[in-house]
Amino acid sequence: MTITHPPTPGAALWLYAHPRRQSLNHRLFREGVEALSAGYDVTTSDLHAQGFDPVLSDRDLGDLAGEAGNLSELLGEAYARGRLPADVREEQAKVAAAELLVVQFPLWWYGPPAILKGWFDRVLTNGFAYGDLDPERGIPRRYGDGGLVGRKALVVVTVGEDPRSIGRRGISGDLESLLFPVTHGVLWYVGIETLDLHVVYDADDLDRAAADREIERLRVRLRAVDVERPRRFRRLRDGDYQGTRALRADILPGRTDLGIHIADRAVPDLDSTGSGEP
Repeated sequence: MTITHPPTPGAALWLYAHPRRQSLNHRLFREGVEALSAGYDVTTSDLHAQGFDPVLSDRDLGDLAGEAGNLSELLGEAYARGRLPADVREEQAKVAAAELLVVQFPLWWYGPPAILKGWFDRVLTNGFAYGDLDPERGIPRRYGDGGLVGRKALVVVTVGEDPRSIGRRGISGDLESLLFPVTHGVLWYVGIETLDLHVVYDADDLDRAAADREIERLRVRLRAVDVERPRRFRRLRDGDYQGTRALRADILPGRTDLGIHIADRAVPDLDSTGSGEP
């Protein structure tokens, strides 16, 4: 049974995944946290500095490690029994308290670094973030529902390419689509609404002046982040996927792009994506 966790007003979690303190990412992290702290009580998860282990293993199951069964269900049982490892329980407490999550990472191989993917695997467990049914409809409380409703997330990502090469017609693909597994498949899956991506392009090649401008651009955005309107993906329970997990044929017929899953906004016109280690 998923427990819905009401967030603490004014609380934020900055989730950060980059190994180098000399990097542009670390400066964005440090100065971003300082700027956000003007309006929020900010907790941080600097995954590399914490030595967070991203590998989901038997130790996550506690005394259920020897049991047969579905891994997701076993993790839910371990959560219900309070048997998850201490590092996972600590991260879950941070998430449960936060009404705003900032998720910051460099785009590597067109996705988030492994340590962040492992954080999703180990922290957003059955029972904590998802797992029960809508009692009225008998459908899973996922995609806009679940344990972490009432939260917003800002994804801050650095890419090594320009907006054209990682845009809708770029050789690298479209950043919105590349990060759909994060914004929709992870965050929206557990009920967290996302704001428009905050992208730093050409991050490998920024000189000091350009880096300073990017720092200031992030600080300006963070000053008004509490009044930003999130994008709204379609919720599973609203009937747009009625009778199937595919969008109903009468909604946006003929389209197959990922933008069809956004409910009330035009698809953001971002020409984005790249890889590299800024």
